[in-house]
Amino acid sequence: MSRPNKLIPPKELLRFLKEENVFIIATHVSPDGDALGSSIALSMALESLGKKTIVYDKDPVPEFYKFLPGSERFTDSIPDVTRGGGQLSPLILLDCNDAERAGIEKLQFASSAVIDHHETARDFGAIKWIDPKSPATGLMIFYLIKELGVTVTREIATNLYTAIAIDTGTFRYSNTTPEVLQVSAELIEAGADPSYIAENLYETWTDSRFRLLQKVLNTLEIHNDIAITHVTLEMFRETGAAIADTETFPGFPRKLRSIKISVLFREIENNYYKISLRSKGRDVNVAKIAEKFGGGGHSNAAGYRIRADFKTAKEALLKAVKE
Repeated sequence: MSRPNKLIPPKELLRFLKEENVFIIATHVSPDGDALGSSIALSMALESLGKKTIVYDKDPVPEFYKFLPGSERFTDSIPDVTRGGGQLSPLILLDCNDAERAGIEKLQFASSAVIDHHETARDFGAIKWIDPKSPATGLMIFYLIKELGVTVTREIATNLYTAIAIDTGTFRYSNTTPEVLQVSAELIEAGADPSYIAENLYETWTDSRFRLLQKVLNTLEIHNDIAITHVTLEMFRETGAAIADTETFPGFPRKLRSIKISVLFREIENNYYKISLRSKGRDVNVAKIAEKFGGGGHSNAAGYRIRADFKTAKEALLKAVKE
């Protein structure tokens, strides 16, 4: 069976990866499964070709993603790997196209490439492969690895399957295409274990994470078809949970039939909130809402940050949705 809508990496990207020998692979802060799985898989693929990679994220790998083979590759510091002129080795920015979102906006790289699938695009990267129609960056990395002639090992397959599963809601979201299922089947044939991955993603919660979810659900407010929940610094202190533990929280209110948009306000500093937006179906594009506040994302999953007290931030969000 032929595979529909195959993603084709740009020739200049392939040239870049073949010609350079040392790469810094970076992804966005608060990394999710797509960011982590894509980064690790690409690192493994490039190193199998004799390249050297440094895999960077400003934030640590969340505990529930440490089952990913190669998760220990991540570092929160970039060593002084220079290529003359005080510039760092070539950069590959994955699953985001904004240097600031990865916390690397002040660094100078010898060259740079961006591989991403978010709707909101920034003007960063000498080489860009940005495809908002791709359900996951992991799917793009799958095709890139194939084009590079690298064998998909069990470790690579586990990372890419996780990346694709996370961004398709484990094949529940509207971006689950025939291509997604065909590639996922190929990754299973290469050694990815769907049961093992699902168990680690959804059934290994800590007590602190579960207690935090209870507190967050108790904050639920419904404004017509918009569900709003929030988590405060005090809630994090009381439960001992981490910000990373809230990754899946925005999706819970979306389970209600009447809800079209679910919003989670996470207080990351005093009166400084990270807002996550989730919608269902194709009727509401939350990326357009996030853009109003300098953020971005996908049609059904987006986010932004705002400095304000909770009441002000909430009112601004509700106004933006109405507009």
